[in-house]
This record gives sequence, C-alpha cells and structure tokens, in this order.
Amino acid sequence: MPGLKKTSLTDWERVRSDAAIEVPLEYDPETDLYDPNDPLQVTAFFASTKVVRKPGRPKAEITKIPTAIRLSADVVEYFKSTGAGWQSRIDYALRDWMSGHPLKRV
Repeated sequence: MPGLKKTSLTDWERVRSDAAIEVPLEYDPETDLYDPNDPLQVTAFFASTKVVRKPGRPKAEITKIPTAIRLSADVVEYFKSTGAGWQSRIDYALRDWMSGHPLKRV
C-alpha cells in the first residue's frame, strides 16, 4: 500500500527495557485526564472514549471494481509510458470503444 513505511525507526530494545522498569508514570492532575498508574481510572477513561477516525478519501461518484485482465505487453507498455493514471486512460479507451459499439441484446 502506498504511504506505508516498510521499516520502523522505533528503538524496540529501548521500548522493551523501559516497559520492564516498574517506575510509576508521571501524573499531573492539572493537565492529565486520568492517572495512568491507577488501573481503575485507566479502564474508566478508555471505556468512556469514542474512537474517532479521520475521514478517508471521499467516495467517488462512479466507483470502479478491481479486476484482472490479460492485455498485450505492448498495450500495457504504451499506457504505462503515459505516466500516472494509465489505468484510468485504459478505462476511458474502453468506454470510448463501448460508445461506438452498443450491445445487441436478444
């Protein structure tokens, strides 16, 4: 998937060693929503929260369905050489062909 990192920059050894240390987390009642050292407060806080997801890409008016078709190598090479959006240009070319060749239903 584009945009996903393949490697992590997190120092996992440090995370593991920090997690193993039994030192209470700092808590400031003036700024923190709950005491992270109190299991009841942690449970109550997360039970009362609502997951809010950022909206993703807006839904297109005309959605497309993924499919796999076999095309000649030169056709694919030609469309890919036109740059980003080459699959949409194949879709447009097929639509253009469809407009001149209506289906004859029996």
